[in-house]
Amino acid sequence: MRRSDERILTTHTGSLPRPDDLRALFARGDVHGDDFVGSVRRSVTDVVGRQTEAGVDVLNDGEMSKESYSTYVRERLSGFDGEGEAVLGLSDLMDFPDFMNRWMQLNAADVGDVLAPPACTGPIAVKDHDQVRVDIENLRAATAGGGATEVFMSAASPGVVAAFFANHHYPTREEYLRAIGAAMREEYEAIVDAGFVLQLDCPDLAMCRHLQWQDRSLEEFRAIARQDVEVLNEATAGIDPDRMRIHLCWGNYEGPHHHDVALRDIVDIVLEARPNGIALEAANPRHEHEWQVFEDVALPDGKVLIPGVIDSTMNYIEHPELIAQRLVRYGRLVGRPNVLAGSDCGFGTAAQQGVVSPDIVWAKCAAMAEGARLATAQL
Repeated sequence: MRRSDERILTTHTGSLPRPDDLRALFARGDVHGDDFVGSVRRSVTDVVGRQTEAGVDVLNDGEMSKESYSTYVRERLSGFDGEGEAVLGLSDLMDFPDFMNRWMQLNAADVGDVLAPPACTGPIAVKDHDQVRVDIENLRAATAGGGATEVFMSAASPGVVAAFFANHHYPTREEYLRAIGAAMREEYEAIVDAGFVLQLDCPDLAMCRHLQWQDRSLEEFRAIARQDVEVLNEATAGIDPDRMRIHLCWGNYEGPHHHDVALRDIVDIVLEARPNGIALEAANPRHEHEWQVFEDVALPDGKVLIPGVIDSTMNYIEHPELIAQRLVRYGRLVGRPNVLAGSDCGFGTAAQQGVVSPDIVWAKCAAMAEGARLATAQL
């Protein structure tokens, strides 16, 4: 994984706006025909070009082929044939009923299938070996002309799959989690074998505290998170830690977030994960202050931080000087080479979601690139 040796590099956390024709295919459920294959291929080529134009150094395919960053696995793994079932609850929104009702009215049509995917009712195994191969081929073709400093591809962590899909088959959560990890290993290794950096999306380590395990004590949640990291480490045991990064997330939605677990309460567990890159929210009003955690917590050798310096839930375009301030705070604590600029979360978490206007997404990325240049000059 590239480090910011000469200048602060820029990246993001995965999903990017999908074009209208691709969104329409997802809306119709037409995700297996030639039209879908062609639309995804064109979309990947376009989004790689847009990232390069906006100054993104470490880029990806924008997750164009996926219905969402986590539930896409139902197309690739067997066992998920049960009725749709909601597992996560929006506990922070529940404290504010008026806001929750408004939020649900605005978002229900877009996130219904994502929040209530089919339950696990049978043994989990890889049922489609080709989808990740096609993703790899599309991204390789789109980046063949050069221009990218490095290329990454996202994949769901075992813990986030277990969080979104209800378990009606395995006797215990641990057995369920390990079955997911064993099945996802093939995808993880295929991405790295293709020469890409593997990003493991891990909102289970933060978001699930207030959306799934809100009735447990902090220590009970920490035990769950530690188990998730243990299984993630087992599933990636054959991969060089420097070819991986994780994304830590408290939920990519506008909301109170006043029940979010503090970074300080989980950072030791996060640092136990094998991947050397750690992307984390650092721009939104609930978590921007947590750069201070690294005044007391030493970043282990080899680890790299990717703080979010642009917010993925609002249409404000951050000023480059503000972005630089955010990067300088981290750079002064952990060293400039160990900091990359990123986004808080994805800009297209699900195919039908898109809070930030696509044109503004690219303007935010351009502002991030300018902010990274300013921060480089200050460090």
